[in-house]
Order: sequence, then structure tokens, then C-alpha cells
Amino acid sequence: MSDLVIIAFPDEATAFEARAELMKLQKEYLIEMEDAVVITRSEDGAVRLHQPINLTGAGAVSGTLWGGLVGLIFLNPLLGAAIGAGAGAISGALTDIGIEDKFLKEVGQSLDKGGSALAVLIRKMTADKVLERMSAFLGKGRVLQTSLSEAQEKALEAAIQPPAPPAA
Repeated sequence: MSDLVIIAFPDEATAFEARAELMKLQKEYLIEMEDAVVITRSEDGAVRLHQPINLTGAGAVSGTLWGGLVGLIFLNPLLGAAIGAGAGAISGALTDIGIEDKFLKEVGQSLDKGGSALAVLIRKMTADKVLERMSAFLGKGRVLQTSLSEAQEKALEAAIQPPAPPAA
């Protein structure tokens, strides 16, 4: 079972930096992610999703390849490639893998204008090493939502959120 973690940041750059750090951790086999989406909300309130993989482009490339091969069979590879590219782009645009886009847009509406969030679907991770590396973002974000255990959520909050002021 995968765990969902959403962390809000006051600016766009920090969310992209955090996703880049998680990508490095994935290359080091410390975390395995199904999806890592940066959600931004512009000053005019528009919400935008920044997916790590452009499915429309990937579909167009795949469709071009397969359309070209089918076109070779019917002696018109250019027409086949063009039709395949269009069909692949449409299927890529309609495909949603990982975290549901509609849900992410709803999260985006709750962000401050000019703010961002990083939504990560984690398959598995070495929590202590990941949290240690993510402590570079201490005080820069706040945990919006998580499906982690209570102990893991507290550890994440301690690594990301600014320390609470002492009670008077």
C-alpha cells in the first residue's frame, strides 16, 4: 500500500527543490515513489499541476512509433505516424497515473496565492535517511495531509515544519 504526503510551501521554487531532492533519493534507492507532483497557485488564483512525466508528449512519441510501423505494413508510414501521434497524444492526455488530478486541483485551491505544494505517493522508503535529507527544508513548509502512521507523521513534521514557539 502506498502513502500519500502533501507538503505546502510559501513559494514555487521550494516545492521544485524538494521534488528534485526526492528524485535524487529515489536514484539512491532510499525512496520509491509512484508519483511526485508540484502544485502551484499563481497570484491570480490559477492552479497548475507540474507532473514529472508529460503523458501527452509520451503518448505522441509512442503513437508516432507504432503508427509508423503500422503505416509500413500499408505502405504509407508518414500517414500512419501522423495518425498514431494524434491518437497517442489524445490517449496520453486522457490518462491519469498516480494521484488523481481532480484531487490535486482541489488541494491547489486551498493554497495561498503564490504558494505551492508537493504531493508525493510513496510506495516504500527508508524513513530515517529520507527525513534526514529532507531536513534541509526545515522551517520552509507545513504538512497539509498524510496517510503515514502517527509516529511517521510527527517525524515528518519535525523535519519540515518550523519549530513551534515555546508556550508562555
